[in-house]
Amino acid sequence: MTSSEALENKEQERLFEARVASKRVVARDMILFELVALDGMPLPTFTPGSHLTVITPMGGRRNYSLCSDAADTMHYEIAVKRDGNGRGGSISMADEVHEGTILTVSAPRNNFELSARASKSVFIAGGIGITPILSMMRGLKRIESGHPFQLFYCTRDAESTAFADVLHTEFPGLFTIHHDNGDINNSFDFWPIFEKPMVAHVYCCGPKGLMDSVADMSGHWPSAAIHFESFGVDAKAFSENTAFDVMLQRSGKRVSVSPEQTLLEALRASGCVVRSSCESGTCGSCKTGLISGEVEHRDMVLSDQEKASQIMVCVSRAAAGELVLDL
Repeated sequence: MTSSEALENKEQERLFEARVASKRVVARDMILFELVALDGMPLPTFTPGSHLTVITPMGGRRNYSLCSDAADTMHYEIAVKRDGNGRGGSISMADEVHEGTILTVSAPRNNFELSARASKSVFIAGGIGITPILSMMRGLKRIESGHPFQLFYCTRDAESTAFADVLHTEFPGLFTIHHDNGDINNSFDFWPIFEKPMVAHVYCCGPKGLMDSVADMSGHWPSAAIHFESFGVDAKAFSENTAFDVMLQRSGKRVSVSPEQTLLEALRASGCVVRSSCESGTCGSCKTGLISGEVEHRDMVLSDQEKASQIMVCVSRAAAGELVLDL
């Protein structure tokens, strides 16, 4: 990548540096980071439901939802769940980032916005999925008209319930917390909420199983009233990473991808410029043409038809043999 290309990418993403003002545990394996501007000035504005990209100490890019009140831009708050089975980004954040650490972050973006048309909001969160919803609830609480809302928060147990103290202090009577204790037979029953469609918008964020359940039960609701935010693909659902090679058809270059690298990281290391945003297989920014090869598709974007000719290089890998890409 040339210096001009790197500068162009940085300008497109509006990357800047922020300092970690504080770090604290808010639940088991969940850590809250407070970020402030290096010059003490306000940070870029954002709207409830927004996320930002953080370049972790290991060099990867990860998206984290803002859970702080959008009215206060003197600081950002993001919460990170340390996932020992993930790709290493959350471990890097949890173990290597401390108070005083300088991080490179992007300006906030919002793919999970509150609807201006909603007269009532129903929030459904699972685990770390509480983060964008907390910001939404804080935003609605400031509305003078008293926009009604209710939260249903599903967690494994009390120790894995983030922000329980905040909910009790800021939103008494506006939330229900349910612990399933790891028993699928003890899952929260959402059917009474969805049985009869009401004049409300639903916002759901959490594990895929929770979102699939909500999607199934809300199928008879207007689709525009149901909103989902995903944190990406569950890495445990796929085979173990192995090394593979990629041939870039247009340049004739061959790139080797190690088990520890994503395909995107290997392409960038070879000097290939590939646009990206989420780096978790959820946004579609890094969609790349696939000429040939057997792919283990790990994204949440491509349709079955698209998978024959496209690949999300941020998460997907070769299932066997070599891949040939349109690069």
